Amino acid sequence: MNKTLQHPFDPIVFNDTHTLILGSFPSIKSFENNFYYAHPQNQFWKILKMITGYPVINRDQKLWLLKEMKLGLWDMIGSCSRESSLDSSLEDEVVNYIPELLESYPSIQKIAFTGKKAQALFETHFGYLEIERVYLPSPSPAYAAMKLEEKANIYANELKIKN
Repeated sequence: MNKTLQHPFDPIVFNDTHTLILGSFPSIKSFENNFYYAHPQNQFWKILKMITGYPVINRDQKLWLLKEMKLGLWDMIGSCSRESSLDSSLEDEVVNYIPELLESYPSIQKIAFTGKKAQALFETHFGYLEIERVYLPSPSPAYAAMKLEEKANIYANELKIKN
């Protein structure tokens, strides 16, 4: 039996955050490296670097980029059990209470999901919320159906980032 894991990070949100990016749950590598999207093969930070031109080598640069682009990060799941980092292995999910975060940060006008699991959980639990929602292709190395450049174009368009 898998043990229950608690989400290890606070949400990254600033007073002027416009778009909240929601994933499902941190990967095992993200737990180990103590930061969002920390698996070396995950394309999230590579995509943001491509579409903004900003460096994302260390945690401070990543935080600066998020603040500069008015982006926030969090995950839909607050605790769960799992066998691997794949979303398909997540079980016994308890969702984070997104409405409370949105109430605390009224500048958030849009939610962007980095995976189908996050989007489905949001719609199931919080589909009643009147907020713009967009789907971003998964930056996971397991999602190889789309080329990196295609993903970057979608992220740039949906996040309204002009390089």
